[in-house]
Amino acid sequence: MATYGYKRTAVGAHYGWRDFLVQRISAALMFVFTLLVLLKVLLVSGPIGYETWAGIFAPQWMKALTFAVIVALLWHAWVGAVSIWYDYGKPAGVRLLLEALTAIWLVACGGWAVQVLWRL
Repeated sequence: MATYGYKRTAVGAHYGWRDFLVQRISAALMFVFTLLVLLKVLLVSGPIGYETWAGIFAPQWMKALTFAVIVALLWHAWVGAVSIWYDYGKPAGVRLLLEALTAIWLVACGGWAVQVLWRL
């Protein structure tokens, strides 16, 4: 018996599973990071200035963790923005333009964030 068409079904709940996991895992990582930074700030006595913030992010493990959070934030934003563009950017050309602008913006923000992080 011959089969016609694609073997992959066009519908199914599992196609959004990766995006769902990315959103949840990245949100959890950002939440834990925020709690860690708040805890470190609360443990510091006195006024919080540049030296205090630079001291919080000075250890290499904190820079690595912050870099991971930056990547998670960018990926989180990308999944969310693309979902919005798929829902509301009906003409394919408009959706492609919006996705390209979003990608450019997120790469620029990521580069800036890494530059700031390693300048501390």
